[in-house]
Amino acid sequence: MSIDPAAASKQAAAWSAVYRHINSGMTVGLGSGSTSLFVVRALAERIGREKLSLRGCIATSAETAALARELGIDVVEELDPRFLPLDVTIDGADEADANLNLIKGGGGASMREKLVALASNKRIIVVHKAKRVATLGLTFPLPIVVIPYGWRETAKRVEQVAGRAAALRVRHGHTFVTDDGLYILDLVPGPIPDPAAFDHALKQITGVVDVGMFIGIANLLVVGHEDGRVEEFEAA
Repeated sequence: MSIDPAAASKQAAAWSAVYRHINSGMTVGLGSGSTSLFVVRALAERIGREKLSLRGCIATSAETAALARELGIDVVEELDPRFLPLDVTIDGADEADANLNLIKGGGGASMREKLVALASNKRIIVVHKAKRVATLGLTFPLPIVVIPYGWRETAKRVEQVAGRAAALRVRHGHTFVTDDGLYILDLVPGPIPDPAAFDHALKQITGVVDVGMFIGIANLLVVGHEDGRVEEFEAA
């Protein structure tokens, strides 16, 4: 059965990243979201086919950890000091600009993803070609992680700073709660010409835990195409 073009692109990028940038003896961070699930499957294939041996593996979400264990990969969900710093973390993104600044958090795990990325020597982002953008914020809502207590007041302050609406994330009719017991406000798409300044302004708001922008964190962007081609872009 053929897969849709977006999935084919994600798979191409994920397989390339895993086969080119992971070696036996490494410690590896695994991201979250649909593209990262392709990464987990590629890694499991290498372990089964090549007897690839990892020294440690950290997952950024319960979903990623569950799939990894199902496929026979030993993982932990904590920033286990035995494995730090990680040699490499491979993750996806919702948007990536030319400077490798990112919007992440569509899957609701941006807080853990950022913590694991910052604990890694190399941070690889795998995306399909549609995720590359000239300006962040135009196509995907910006996730803002907030504490549940007083979230409505926090949302008001977020909207004042951002100049546009922020909606509480709801899934299947219920408030979405992250693996860490936090809420997410999704900011209506709009241009973010200065990601670093916007990120800083939002983080000054009491009640905001983190913002789903990764500024200056990614080292390498791996872009997949539906025909199987893959391009790599290094951070300047």
